[in-house]
Amino acid sequence: QVQLVESGGGLVQAGASLRLSCAASERTFSSYGMGWFRQAPGKEREFVAGISWSGGRSGFADSVKGRFAISRDGPKNMVYLQMNSLKPEDTAVYYCARDRVYRGSWYGSTTDNYDVWGQGTQVTVSS
Repeated sequence: QVQLVESGGGLVQAGASLRLSCAASERTFSSYGMGWFRQAPGKEREFVAGISWSGGRSGFADSVKGRFAISRDGPKNMVYLQMNSLKPEDTAVYYCARDRVYRGSWYGSTTDNYDVWGQGTQVTVSS
């Protein structure tokens, strides 16, 4: 079964940037949409960004639109989340996940749309 491993989290000050990476263990991952979610203490896991399997479509939560970017590198089995102008409210554990649908035309925006999850990476933004 494909495994996902996130990296790149850390402690930064408000206004800084971070790039999260998600490495997939199998090449088949490149045929699925991918998403990034986050979960802050005491809150539900929420959608942050998604990208279609082809990379041609992407979308973002309103709270990060204009600040975050998502990309993927199929041959390297990697997905990235570039986070700029970070705010304290971005503090959370960030997870990457694989969409359930093989070569779907879109990507999901709820946790139910995803069936494989990474272990998460902590992002902490200080004010």
